Amino acid sequence: MDIQVTSLDGADAGSLSLKDDIFGLEPRADILHRMVRYQQLKAMAGTHDVKHRSEGTRTGKKFVKQKGSGGARHGDRKAPQFRGGGRAFGPTPRSHAIDLPKKVRALALKHALSAKAQAGELTVVDTLLTKAPKTAALLLQFGKLAWSNALIIDGTDLDKNFALAARNIPHIDVLPIEGINVVDILRRDRLVLTKAAVEALEARFA
Repeated sequence: MDIQVTSLDGADAGSLSLKDDIFGLEPRADILHRMVRYQQLKAMAGTHDVKHRSEGTRTGKKFVKQKGSGGARHGDRKAPQFRGGGRAFGPTPRSHAIDLPKKVRALALKHALSAKAQAGELTVVDTLLTKAPKTAALLLQFGKLAWSNALIIDGTDLDKNFALAARNIPHIDVLPIEGINVVDILRRDRLVLTKAAVEALEARFA
């Protein structure tokens, strides 16, 4: 498939042919869902914790006779049913990460790229170079290009001035090609790729 290439100034910069096996697939919601779940679970800290009965500070002395009290046969005050006792079946630090085959993860990225291309939410620019790190000037350019909510992906090396100017703009994410991922692609209304990013993606899936 062919796509029009633009510049940061909004000028026409020719066209580019995109590979159909990366940008022309029929998006599958089930694969995208699996990948989003994989990323979100992997990102969870898993640091939630409560004190169980073995970690309590209350006495471990048997406070009532085993027989003759007319009540239950308790051992100590750290049991979950007592005030100040340990929590039964509470959360403990653990990893929430799940496994997902490498081929499925690669396929999910292709489907995310294809979904943006199919919806007309994919833009290709020639370069992302700015003379000075001026947020106001970059914001004006984004306004002309209608980039109000976008993920911008460049090649291996980001232009320092562009990255500095864009980092304070709300709803705009700028990443090198190594950081491209399904969740960030889907959470933004527009995906912007440079020519260098397209070449890196095609080389990655070659």
